[in-house]
Amino acid sequence: MLLDAALASLPWLAGPREVTELPGGLTNHNFRVRTAEHDVVVRLSSADSELLGVDREHEWLNSRAAAEAGVGAPVLDYLPGHGVLVVQFLPGRTYAAHDVGANLRRIADALRRLHAGPEFASPFDMFDIQRGYRAIVAERRLAAPAGYDELADRVGAVEAALRARPEALVPCHNDLLAANFLDDGGDVRIIDYEYSGMNEPAFELGNLVNESRLDHACLAELVEAYYGTVTAQRLARAELWGLAGQYAWTLWGAIQHAVSDVGADFWSFALERFEPAARLLTSPRLGVLIEDAVGVEGPA
Repeated sequence: MLLDAALASLPWLAGPREVTELPGGLTNHNFRVRTAEHDVVVRLSSADSELLGVDREHEWLNSRAAAEAGVGAPVLDYLPGHGVLVVQFLPGRTYAAHDVGANLRRIADALRRLHAGPEFASPFDMFDIQRGYRAIVAERRLAAPAGYDELADRVGAVEAALRARPEALVPCHNDLLAANFLDDGGDVRIIDYEYSGMNEPAFELGNLVNESRLDHACLAELVEAYYGTVTAQRLARAELWGLAGQYAWTLWGAIQHAVSDVGADFWSFALERFEPAARLLTSPRLGVLIEDAVGVEGPA
């Protein structure tokens, strides 16, 4: 739905208003709309986002749950079938990658609040999602990075290790790019729940570190801040879940490269995730991580 049509469907935003397009948004367009009474963000999503496993009904429900947990923005309106979601505008500074690294303890606190909040309406399993992406790539004869499928057996070993000792599922965001953190000087808030669902906390931690390209010391700091203690198993599980994310998000980028009208360089996005994933998947260190992930808890 185009912006004018969306606003026409939201009569409570009628009258004089100021509209500003917000930066970011890899699968949608976001507009800040200010009237005499309201200051909101209107999100318009593309129909192609369904290819990427985004369920807008679940996003709406999960966004409401995240707001109830005190982490997400209050949800004000939703137009089913039109890809329109309206949330309260949250003032604050959007993070860049270096901000994520400098605020890991505050981020861990926000994640604990989110993870302890109301259950989300949907599951999120990165391995199942990756298989869905792979089927789309095959069906549409889309390009994937050279060597992608040759690593599938190694990814299968990672999956088996992570399935062996699963954590309890909690409400997770699952897409913690730096730009999805807002800092108002007091709290860290988290926005955009397109990929949210019930998942293991370790995925949230490993994926977060990878998306901001932080190092292993940052992963250890985040694991300690979140769980209270660092163990070899917790570190390994977070790193392996992050690896699973990189392998799957590679195909997300490949699909977006073929279908998106956003204008971003999605092929580079895919390669930026595949290359480090391939390095770890072909490294002797992979075996150590798998062993640690299924081992008995002990000091790191």
